[in-house]
Amino acid sequence: MPGLIPERFIDELLSRVDIVDVVQQRVPLKRAGREWTACCPFHDERTPSFTVSPAKQFYHCFGCGAHGSAIRFLMDYDRLEFPDAVEELAQAVGVTVPHEGGPARPREDRTDLYALLDGAATFYQDQLPKSEAARAYCKKRGLDKDIVQRFRIGWAPGGWDAVKRALGTSDARVKMLEQAGMLSTGDKGKYDRFRERLMFPIMDRRGRVIAFGGRILEGDGPKYLNSPETPLFHKGRELFALWQVRQANTKLERLIVVEGYMDVVSLHQAGVAQAVATLGTATTGEHAELLFRTAPDVYFCFDGDRAGRSAAWRALESVLPRMRDGRQAFFLFLPEGEDPDSLVRKEGSAGFEARLRQATPLSEYFYGFLSHDVNVATLDGRARLAEHAKPLLAKLPDGAFRDLMYAELEKRTGVQTAPAMPVRLPSASPGTPRRTLVRSAIAMLLAQPALAQEVTLPYAFAELDKPGIPLLAELLDFLQARPGVNTAMLLEHFAGREESAALQKLALTEFPGEPETLRTEFLDALRKLAEQTTQQRLDALIRKQSEGALDANDKNELRELLARKANPNPA
Repeated sequence: MPGLIPERFIDELLSRVDIVDVVQQRVPLKRAGREWTACCPFHDERTPSFTVSPAKQFYHCFGCGAHGSAIRFLMDYDRLEFPDAVEELAQAVGVTVPHEGGPARPREDRTDLYALLDGAATFYQDQLPKSEAARAYCKKRGLDKDIVQRFRIGWAPGGWDAVKRALGTSDARVKMLEQAGMLSTGDKGKYDRFRERLMFPIMDRRGRVIAFGGRILEGDGPKYLNSPETPLFHKGRELFALWQVRQANTKLERLIVVEGYMDVVSLHQAGVAQAVATLGTATTGEHAELLFRTAPDVYFCFDGDRAGRSAAWRALESVLPRMRDGRQAFFLFLPEGEDPDSLVRKEGSAGFEARLRQATPLSEYFYGFLSHDVNVATLDGRARLAEHAKPLLAKLPDGAFRDLMYAELEKRTGVQTAPAMPVRLPSASPGTPRRTLVRSAIAMLLAQPALAQEVTLPYAFAELDKPGIPLLAELLDFLQARPGVNTAMLLEHFAGREESAALQKLALTEFPGEPETLRTEFLDALRKLAEQTTQQRLDALIRKQSEGALDANDKNELRELLARKANPNPA
């Protein structure tokens, strides 16, 4: 199991958690018989194919294949690491996560870092009313008290050690301030990184402060200064205001990506509460994945100058590999000298919404950008366009959008550009794997793990030479050692192993009827496997006999097996 969290605690935690509650808090579910369904939160679809099973305590999407326990759902939906997902669930049910032997995991240090950064945000908030310059700036920008509070906007006072004196009350805490990116080192020793700046806390997807962006109001220095990379903050993975967006919208159909913190804040205040910003960096692949996991439509809003168009193209390149069917990306370029903040204050939310409706779709921007210095009236120009476009189109995932983009290139160039069909290996059993007796036994065990308690050692089928027998034996061993384990716990135990995917598929098997019927079928399957084991051994001994290679023990075993086969049910 990842990390140093005991497996038995994971079992206990999953037994206390109801996956329906966990998913329902994030995705609206509807009852469908014994299960719950929804449109999948991990890919875009109109017909629900995402199911949550309260009996098995796991989820599965028949469209994209996403599946797992409550822990895996939090990891995928909230983009949490395994230990953080466990911590989140543990807090929800009021238990403490234990850690066992080995090198100590720096979890406590991280907890302290979160607390320290939250304290820094509070310190900056308290300083805002004390700064005439900061208050005047907020008033000039039209920021009301509610928006200032919602974004926890603050003020970093002048001087060199305001935060250090307020929060660095010991050598250990000074060291933590350094680790959190709050201090710099220079000729003056260790001093505050942020000074005389309007402060914007950057929050993770759980609403915890992980970093800051500071805007200078006057004087020298960069307009925006961000926290450096820290154990909590990786700018290529985070989006400013995503937490506030999720708090403001019960259902998200779109996200609007802008460049500056004030752009985001002004849009939210105007009622356009789907705005986020990258953190002083170009849009990365991880940004793109996070954006599309949050909403199906993404609008990139950039200045209309050369730098803005360059940033837009980098954003396009990052989203191409993630443009699955149902996802849409648009590009909005603003008039010269304008930014979202100035536009929304000048035109209001209605004016900004009107501009969004005129945004350029990705397909149009793609071909427009590649064609701007190419003369497609000539053969050479059309060949150059095809040469530039094909490597980029190859990044698109399979689907209708990819086919249409290739068709558009062929229309513009006349060059045959159909993508190569993927090589598919022949399969005797497309779709769901063929249900052998071993697979059936495993599927029944996954459906009703308590069946393991019906089987006694030694397993009569253990020596059978067939695929899946070692796994079946391992499942029985695990379940007998851990009575009370449910399907989700069992799948979590095998997470990351080669067998995991097959087990996930088998766990979807439905067995109609009463539990007692399933018990009878399961024991009958094991009995048949035991008979196959006997026959396999008998065949091997008969082969040895024909070769004259039987020893005394083999002869005795052969007699016993032949007698057992002749009289399988002795009185």
